[in-house]
Amino acid sequence: MWLLKTEPGSYSYDDLERETHAVWDGVTNPVALKNLRAMQPGEGVVIYHTGDEKAAVGLAEVTKPAYPDPKARNPRLVVVELKPTRRLGRPVTLAEIKARPDFADSPLVRQGRLSVVPLSAPQWKALVALGGK
Repeated sequence: MWLLKTEPGSYSYDDLERETHAVWDGVTNPVALKNLRAMQPGEGVVIYHTGDEKAAVGLAEVTKPAYPDPKARNPRLVVVELKPTRRLGRPVTLAEIKARPDFADSPLVRQGRLSVVPLSAPQWKALVALGGK
């Protein structure tokens, strides 16, 4: 399970829902790229809006594992493909996430600029529960 960060002004969960499919690109950080390479079809993804919003807003699913970014000249850069599954009933803010002990060691809290973050099963469950239906 994963959390992907995006600036909603560039690409939002609304965009993912409207398009019904996305090639997740633009990742250049080596740790984030390693995480992208580990993603497998069927795995769940939390979409998190950065910027002023700073909140988890929706759920998606990996539909295609990492492959070389066809738009990039750098062979190290990879992309994955996603489809939306559902919007959270309400956004789950970063402040709420930071207040939970099960996120104390999460890269989401410890490495704020990391755009692809692994989630443990308890973290996934907590985000989904906090987001409601």
